[in-house]
Amino acid sequence: MSRLKLGIPKGSLENATVDLFRKAGFVINISSRSYFPAIDDPEIECMLIRAQEMARYVEDGILDAGLTGYDWVIENDSDVVTVADLVYAKQSFGKVRWVLAVPEASEVQSVKDLEGKIIATELVGATKRYLARNGVTAKVEFSWGATEVKPPVLADAIVEVTETGSSLRANKLRIVETIMESNTQLIANKAAWADPWKRQKLEDMRMLLDGAIAALGKVGLMLNVKKDDLQNVLGVLPALKNPTISPLSDGEWFAVNTILDESTVRTIIPRLKGAGAQGIVEYPLNKIVM
Repeated sequence: MSRLKLGIPKGSLENATVDLFRKAGFVINISSRSYFPAIDDPEIECMLIRAQEMARYVEDGILDAGLTGYDWVIENDSDVVTVADLVYAKQSFGKVRWVLAVPEASEVQSVKDLEGKIIATELVGATKRYLARNGVTAKVEFSWGATEVKPPVLADAIVEVTETGSSLRANKLRIVETIMESNTQLIANKAAWADPWKRQKLEDMRMLLDGAIAALGKVGLMLNVKKDDLQNVLGVLPALKNPTISPLSDGEWFAVNTILDESTVRTIIPRLKGAGAQGIVEYPLNKIVM
């Protein structure tokens, strides 16, 4: 049997990735004692790898494919195929930013002010290239963690990843510039992508993962409505495209099915009831495949 060797990111993206695969239809079980998670697809063999190293192992063919951040593909200058952009992170459904940050009291206002200074970061290669593009010579030191606590004693500035900026603010740091935006990607080894079976497996996986991403933060809504009240109900409903309207056995009634942002449901359901909707049912969504 052919098998696809797939890298699952260990660490901050681990739980979000396993949950996304569950929504896509794959059940991954991770044991605290093993780096080889079980998956309910016999054609896939999983391995836990830190996101920082994933692109290198995919490029070298140790893995056929893996999930990692665009930032780590750039950091490692890896020659891989981007199969899918999957915009999710450990805390949100959006992209993350790598930012240049300094203490709130610092006089630094732009990257140009860091000439001859010390910058601490885990993203050493990309930071050096960023400085070179801006004509700045500074010392870039690799940070093993707790990067936010290093300025101003151990470094003049840091380059750190953030989703909300809350950790930087809590450590009295101020964002100067954004170096890059990043999101999770499904990447593949070039030889694996050229293999027809593996490529089809990855394309199917991409479709399901994209569908799971599209469903994040959305719910389905079903309801019944009398013919006379149909237009009033439709006037309340926003829709992904157009709601599905089906006649019921009683010709005076219709069933309406639509998709909504979960955040709007608590406002819309009372308005639907007021417009004449009955039998309103809200249900969760795993995938929306367009």
